Amino acid sequence: MKDVCEIGDESRPELFNLNIRKPDVLFSKVVELNERVTIEDYNLNPFPRDRSTLDGDPELVRTASGEIVRVLQKLNIQETRNILHDLREDGYNSIAVCFMHSYIFPDHEQQVLSLAQEEGFQFVTASSDVSPHVKILRFKVLPQNVEFMCSDDGLRQAQNFSGNEALLSGPAGGVVGIAQSCHDGSKDSAPIIGFDMGGTSTDISRYDGKFEHLMETRIAGRTIATPTLSIQTVAAGGGSILFARNGLFVVGPESAGAHPGPACYRKGGPLTITDANPFLGRLVSSSFPSIFGLNANEPLDGGIVAQKFQELTLEINSQSGQQLAPEEVALGFLKVANESMSRPIRNATEARGFVPDKHNLVSFGGAGGQHATAIVNNLGIKRVLIHKYSSILSAYGISLAELQPEASASYAAVFTKSILPNIQQKITALTAKLKDNLLSQGVAESSMRFEIALSMRYKGSGTNISIGQPNDGEYAKIFIETHFREFAFSLNRDVIVDAIKVRATGGSSTGTKSPLLVTGLEEARKVGTRPFASVTQRVYIEGSWVETPVYNLEVLPRSSIIEGPALIIDKTQTIFVEPRFCAHLTSDHVIIDRVEDGMLAEVIATDTISPIQLSVFGHRFMSIAEQMRNTLQKISISTSIKERLDFSCAIFSPDGSLVANAPHIPIHLVGDVLLTNHPECGETHLPDLTVVTPVFFKDQLVFYVASRGHHTDIGGKGITSMMPDSKELWEEGVNIRSMKVGSGGTFLEADIRATFEAAANFPGCSATRRIDDNLSDIKAQIPANQRGILLLNKLCSEFTLPVVHKYMGAIQSNAQVAIENYLRETATKYNKSLTAIDYYDDGTPIRLAIMINACSGTAVFDFTGTGPQAFGNMNCPISITHSAVIYALRCLINLEIPLNQGCLNPITIIVPKGSILNPTSSVAICGSTIAFQRITDTIFRAFGVCAASQGCANSFGWGMGGKDPVTGDVKKGWNYGEAIGGGSGAGPGWHGAHAVNVHATNTKNTDPEIIEKRTAVIVRQYAIRRGSGGRGKWNGGDGTIREIEARQKLKFSILSERRVFAPYGMEGGGDGVKGVNLVWMRNGEGVLERISLGGKAVVVLEEGERIQINTPGGGAWGKPDGEEV
Repeated sequence: MKDVCEIGDESRPELFNLNIRKPDVLFSKVVELNERVTIEDYNLNPFPRDRSTLDGDPELVRTASGEIVRVLQKLNIQETRNILHDLREDGYNSIAVCFMHSYIFPDHEQQVLSLAQEEGFQFVTASSDVSPHVKILRFKVLPQNVEFMCSDDGLRQAQNFSGNEALLSGPAGGVVGIAQSCHDGSKDSAPIIGFDMGGTSTDISRYDGKFEHLMETRIAGRTIATPTLSIQTVAAGGGSILFARNGLFVVGPESAGAHPGPACYRKGGPLTITDANPFLGRLVSSSFPSIFGLNANEPLDGGIVAQKFQELTLEINSQSGQQLAPEEVALGFLKVANESMSRPIRNATEARGFVPDKHNLVSFGGAGGQHATAIVNNLGIKRVLIHKYSSILSAYGISLAELQPEASASYAAVFTKSILPNIQQKITALTAKLKDNLLSQGVAESSMRFEIALSMRYKGSGTNISIGQPNDGEYAKIFIETHFREFAFSLNRDVIVDAIKVRATGGSSTGTKSPLLVTGLEEARKVGTRPFASVTQRVYIEGSWVETPVYNLEVLPRSSIIEGPALIIDKTQTIFVEPRFCAHLTSDHVIIDRVEDGMLAEVIATDTISPIQLSVFGHRFMSIAEQMRNTLQKISISTSIKERLDFSCAIFSPDGSLVANAPHIPIHLVGDVLLTNHPECGETHLPDLTVVTPVFFKDQLVFYVASRGHHTDIGGKGITSMMPDSKELWEEGVNIRSMKVGSGGTFLEADIRATFEAAANFPGCSATRRIDDNLSDIKAQIPANQRGILLLNKLCSEFTLPVVHKYMGAIQSNAQVAIENYLRETATKYNKSLTAIDYYDDGTPIRLAIMINACSGTAVFDFTGTGPQAFGNMNCPISITHSAVIYALRCLINLEIPLNQGCLNPITIIVPKGSILNPTSSVAICGSTIAFQRITDTIFRAFGVCAASQGCANSFGWGMGGKDPVTGDVKKGWNYGEAIGGGSGAGPGWHGAHAVNVHATNTKNTDPEIIEKRTAVIVRQYAIRRGSGGRGKWNGGDGTIREIEARQKLKFSILSERRVFAPYGMEGGGDGVKGVNLVWMRNGEGVLERISLGGKAVVVLEEGERIQINTPGGGAWGKPDGEEV
């Protein structure tokens, strides 16, 4: 298991970047020790074991949580001592210890911790100490007499502090700051949105009287499993660089940083948002000290900014055919930046069922005041709050934070009121521990407060909810109500308690909370002073320069009223009050109210296309698709959708062409509610169920929205929906050309159940083993679509339908132009058609010829000569080939262009009917998503851009139950499925990545602890297959080893490719190593023998037998230095 941190979750950070860069590990060495425990029973067991009968086995241990673990191998004390001694001899002084299942069985970790301390290690951390939860590894820091702000809004003293608790401590301080300074705390107080705009990024948060916590977040490409406040970050800050790309206004994500900084800093930096504001008069340049330039002694440089905007304007006009002025361009970039910053606010509100205009926006950070009124205008919010310490509000929030130690204990039981006494005993012990902690830090007992919660979930689900202690002890009732409110459904299942948590709060605050907002505002309105501005400045506002008053905040009398447009400045910030807004000054706040009701959408012409509005609409359409995606992930229940993220959401025009999508899986690019999964209806393979809903605006069909998710079980012959040995479509489970699943607001559950059950009517086939999960995920796809419908209607109401449709078409046209330009550039490099051929493992060829027309910027992708459809399951519906082409083009162009139908408009795709890439409707197709990999590699081979990646998704699964093919008896059962990453191909200038999902697959893997907790297996090995990547000037990435041992009789299946034909190298680079699938099964004498399975196999393993999947490495690029290519 030593590679698990390097492997990560196997997803790649950028979907369309062939140069995959996974985050580096945070340690220098890993040592494995020979110890092992596992969970004795498993969550999906249809016949749960009676724990009271398990105490006789000496290898079983009943843990403090009530869970029973089996000790497979005890810790070897002497071996461990020798290893620790060698590490000290090598100079190591800090170690972290993390063993499988230590969150419920910490004994082995504690033994290693004691041995390490004896050996003289200065810093030693056991994961079971710092946080007894699954999937956590943390390091301690040197104790000092200080308190640290943490990401969860509390302080920790040094001896109780771990470094990764503070990764978002600055933004967390800002959330505490807005909560303490801008929220009255009363029940009727409006919830607030934190808008923290700095130099490189903007942080968004929400507070409604309670802090919103996440138990897992992603920072710098790494998943951090520690409590943090819910904060969304967008790469748009003052230093975000401005680009003109394909006629679009693009802001960031690249940043000028502190050095060289924006162009106006006199260090040769690029144009940024910071430059646009003074260029348009929205900053008072004379108020800045002379600290710029190489010697830090010059003022801001307005001349270079004007020059660069003139140059950028020429570029934009050349790309778009417009005649914009530099001021219009600068203002356009501000509008695009404001829209990009509005997206995470919509995700924090609309996507979660909160109405944005019921909130106040709290603006802080160095750049927030220049954009706040424009942001609220985008969102329909009526009020902006700016505290007097807004430029240092994070620091102010830290001063108001309190000590908040936490303690938790694992637990494992079905919730009934009978377990409450036992739970209370553990709560009492945890509370006493925290009280002693606070007393030792000098906190008065009278100031202590304790929050008690249970971590609960439905049986069989991986979604935990923290439920605070109710007065009547009805935790399960509150859990069911909360689950329904958050996820829009409830289940008829037992509720499980996984952990008990106690959080203590004790006084350490050094700041003073601001007085009530309402009181200050009423006083300001009553007095109503309107100050005179002795200074004015020209500001560019919506097409003209306007003389605008400038006020110094430090000398303005309290209760001043300032109508926009106006500039309010002090030593650390500038606030721009736009027209139609009015500012009121109180003792602690600038309160800016919109004085006109309704969102102030500008009138947009439909006879021309504005590149500014085109960029804005691109953000709006993507925001809607993202909110659909967020809704689906939140509401779904299956591991495949909720955790592995095997789903996508999209918006289509009335004629069915793609407008915008939020894909995790690029193969998914394509009143009543319809369900389909049939290949002749544009689907990929049967496990991908698509829910389609028409969108009407004023009784006119204006869009379609769709959400597609992968269902692990849809019935059929296989143990999972990715069966290796299917030959005809009916064998693969339920297939639906089109059926209603919702009508007039009614979910047609009976019809869906009947359709799924019908899959068992075919010879040897079962119905789905997990119909409740199927139904729950379909139910989740419907509200995801409904979210898109509501937001599209809102967009049409805001801008009018003709404008929305105009820019819908323009966004597609923009993508088309980008592809045409790329094809013209590519045509100049070649004087002939591009060709390539590759083979499936059964020898079927994929043959491709690409003919590019340099004049028109069009291309023909001709797959004539590709082999015939096969008596197997690698056949690809035509939609797969279209998805592969659009995905490959998006990777090749390497620009942030909208991914929509426009990308395919310049492309003609020829695929002979009856070939393996355009089969008839009766053949099996469940391997088509794996076959996609071969199509993609072939396209990249034709363009000569990179070596082959692993060319597979290694669809691996196991389970039990279903209909017995001989007797017809139906047995209770379950299944589990996953995709396993391999090596990515190298290219000119980069090495391939190890153990990563490629091309059509970008799902996340499941943590080994979770697999053992849910299913009856032991994960024996999960490692990088070292040396399997091809060798060359740039090496291919290495594959993965996944080895699973059955703990009872189970059926396993593997559907894989690149077991015969190796992933090829390019330009003299070596091939990657082919994949290998192996099992260890007992022979007649009971001895385990190693047997090769081939690429596609189903095998039944008895207890103790093992299966090992070795995935392919990627091909290399170029011969090693010193060798001629």
